[in-house]
Amino acid sequence: MDEFNLDTEQTGGPVDDRISDVEEPIVDEENDEIIGVMLRRSLVLIFFVAMVGAFVYVFVIRESEPEIAITETERKVVQSRDLGAGGDAMLATIPKVKFTDVTENSGLAFDHENGARGEKLLPETMGGGCAFLDYDNDGDQDILLINSMPWEGSQSGGPVATSQLYENDGQGNYTDVSEQAGLDLEMYGMGCAVADYDSDGDVDVFISALGSNRLLRNDDGVFVDQTEIAGLAGGDSRWSTSCTWFDMENDGDLDLFVCSYIMWSKEIDLSQGFSLVGVGRAYGPPTSFSGDFSQLYENNGDGTFTDISKQAGIQVVNEDQEGVAVGKSLGVIPIDVNLDGFLDLVVSNDTVRNFLFVNQGNQTFEEQGILAGIAFDPNGNARGAMGIDAANFRNDDCLGIGIGNFANEMSALYVCDGAALSFVDEAISTGFGPQTRSDLTFGMFFFDFDLDGRLDIFGANGHLEEEINKVQESQFYEQAPQLFWNAGFDYDTEFIRMNEANLGEEFVKPLVGRGASYADIDADGDLDLLITTSGRSPRLLRNDQKLNNDWLRIELRGTNDNQQGIGAVATLRYPGGVQRRVMMPSKSYLSQTEAVITFGLGKDTQSFEVEILWPNGQQQIVSQIEPNQQIRIVQPTL
Repeated sequence: MDEFNLDTEQTGGPVDDRISDVEEPIVDEENDEIIGVMLRRSLVLIFFVAMVGAFVYVFVIRESEPEIAITETERKVVQSRDLGAGGDAMLATIPKVKFTDVTENSGLAFDHENGARGEKLLPETMGGGCAFLDYDNDGDQDILLINSMPWEGSQSGGPVATSQLYENDGQGNYTDVSEQAGLDLEMYGMGCAVADYDSDGDVDVFISALGSNRLLRNDDGVFVDQTEIAGLAGGDSRWSTSCTWFDMENDGDLDLFVCSYIMWSKEIDLSQGFSLVGVGRAYGPPTSFSGDFSQLYENNGDGTFTDISKQAGIQVVNEDQEGVAVGKSLGVIPIDVNLDGFLDLVVSNDTVRNFLFVNQGNQTFEEQGILAGIAFDPNGNARGAMGIDAANFRNDDCLGIGIGNFANEMSALYVCDGAALSFVDEAISTGFGPQTRSDLTFGMFFFDFDLDGRLDIFGANGHLEEEINKVQESQFYEQAPQLFWNAGFDYDTEFIRMNEANLGEEFVKPLVGRGASYADIDADGDLDLLITTSGRSPRLLRNDQKLNNDWLRIELRGTNDNQQGIGAVATLRYPGGVQRRVMMPSKSYLSQTEAVITFGLGKDTQSFEVEILWPNGQQQIVSQIEPNQQIRIVQPTL
């Protein structure tokens, strides 16, 4: 959000127009002449003082209060890379995959309530999240949509806004079961993370919020509030965003990381007086608010958690302001960056540097984002970073980290550069970055939409200001989602943006995108999309590809407390190559994907083997697997 420029709206100070006294004239004829001279001098003095006053007003006073003028940053000319050798042939092979909007027909009847009633409070722009989950253990993917609520005193008297849980019938048809499941919660919700934290065989839900967070334990399909018992409320004044379950010390149970955004209150927001030049009241940028510390909770194994944030080393402090947090965190992805067997944390921050918390294996972390090269853009500037994901998108040992950024900023694609903790932003060189520059990207993730064995990139886009186009012609409140096809490293342009001709008109229809997720909702092997919006309805896009590519879907079952195998690495070897995927459902922005790994295999695949590296270091190889099925791999007992 750093394109906002702060000005003020104040009047200039009084002009000093006092005239010095003059001696009484001796001769009357001289009096008029003297008066004329003094009058001319006075006018000159008045003019000079007025100019000084105007200078002070423009360059000093007007910088003290925030009227916001939206300006377009200077656009550097960035050329997409040529297709290189075989480019014409590659263009002919760009897949055509129709995505069909099945939101209404599927039974999803949800409207996101952000509380917007004209006051233009920043939280209204930031929700909400979503999750695919199998809450009833019937093998299909249900949907959880997180809602916010009207501000106190502005309730319209209509239906109460709550989060909603939709049960899948196995074919992509959904029924609202929120009330009977106990998830019809009224709160200013933001995001969610889903996992079986108590190891009883069903998945539980953590919901982040502006205000107190919630932990809901799943008791045979009914969710029971365990927030206070578990110690995970987080505080009434905190603004929590993305969150993730992960096992930080490989002890078998799942710990919890919760991003915190800024130190916010309604009173502070309203007192700032943010406005768009020529429009009126505006949403203020995060640069006008202090950062906040994210939280790391250790699972005690008895249903309770301990906040170890401070001693764990995840509280990054501003060097110039003692005790003031640097982070303004919106996204997090746990990933083993240095391949030492422990999950690290990559955190995307809005308008300040991104973090890389390197896991030391003893419940402590070292922040190394700057040293690793992921903190800033290639020019050393912080960006408005939101959604995040990480994957081996080249099907080798090299890790890529994608981050969605603000409008007029390219999305980032940090790629490993030889050393274990060294990355370079290859967004431009891969062809990915230039075509993301004009969009404001929230949700982002890697997934293989055409099942060709290469991970593609999806981005959910949408601006903050409904009237942004009035002051910035290149920007729109509703923006089309983006899908970049991974053409492979053999071509100069690795990522090619898909268009309406390749995806269908229902995919590219603009919306105010925020959270985003994927799952196979209809059990046909390919991945369907869910996009949430701010203040509007979500969009469920069914993948209706007819490419006849083979696939394999893997569900993991661990024997220890981490029953979903979160953090496990699955490596698939087949004649077409090697693919490596991590079981990490928490990603994107405020959202969670299904806890199933999908491998696209291309065509004519016979059989193959899969190696599972479990979080405790145990290796397991499953051979002679046939394609086009979903299998469950159970961790062997030691």
